[in-house]
Amino acid sequence: MSDSSFLFSVDSALGASYSERPKLLIVDDQPVNIQALYQVFSASCDVFMATSGQQALDVCRQKSPDLILLDVVMPDMDGIEVCRKLKSEPETRDVPVIFVTSQDSPEEETLGLEVGAVDFITKPVNPAVVKARVKTHLMLKIQADALRELASVDGLTGIANRRRFDERIEAEWRACRRTEQPLSVIMIDVDHFKKYNDHYGHLEGDTCLRMVAQALKENQWRGRDIAARYGGEEFVCLMPETKLEDAIKKAESIRARVYELAVPHAASDSADRVTISLGVSCTVPDERDLTSVMSAADEQLYKAKEGGRNRVEGANS
Repeated sequence: MSDSSFLFSVDSALGASYSERPKLLIVDDQPVNIQALYQVFSASCDVFMATSGQQALDVCRQKSPDLILLDVVMPDMDGIEVCRKLKSEPETRDVPVIFVTSQDSPEEETLGLEVGAVDFITKPVNPAVVKARVKTHLMLKIQADALRELASVDGLTGIANRRRFDERIEAEWRACRRTEQPLSVIMIDVDHFKKYNDHYGHLEGDTCLRMVAQALKENQWRGRDIAARYGGEEFVCLMPETKLEDAIKKAESIRARVYELAVPHAASDSADRVTISLGVSCTVPDERDLTSVMSAADEQLYKAKEGGRNRVEGANS
């Protein structure tokens, strides 16, 4: 199979062009085995390498591979234990793992599948066989990711929904706790939205929410940031590894963009147009529950409303 046909087959799994090369992690304590697999995939995939179980876990957290080729027999932490750990973490549990090993007993294969592997390849590997199996599981992974993405989108506004946000903040809370990095949350509320609905009707209310969501999407977000509809007229933004002052700047940018839309709001008590109030909280995750940062952002949002609305309030928590 040529490299171009390999990538074309992955594209076809979605029925559209796959804009990024697949990311493949090869884990083996023998560099010669890594090199052999690297030669097979380097032209068609972005290949990362690890020579120990712990290194493999670290690379997974940093690089988010699309698929892992994992040796079973390794000195510090064997592949079975690595796979168990990967499947126990929300950030890595959906990454397909293919075991590559010299052991080919039915018991070994059964154990590998029981801990979450999707396939089992024996050494020495046949390049054509391993390439075909990787292609198959990459296509299945891309399709599964697309379905999960559809289930994570708010039907009205087209941005992430509450379920997606809850999943992400849980994962980012753990990640920032490990690295001792700050995590910021922006809570957003459309000012006097009930009065807007009562005055203009629910169809116009829906249009208003879509315009606010579009203002959120128009802001420049980094790869791990997420903006979501939290419920009703509330929105929320998650910004990992972001200090309070930077999160406040982002919140002010969002506030200004919504104000610039100049959507009329004749029933508002505070402005002639649709405005939003924003509360920002920043914390370095610790032993506290992640709801602490959400509660703190909500407190700041309440402060913004009490202060006259169409404003940003923020604090470290």
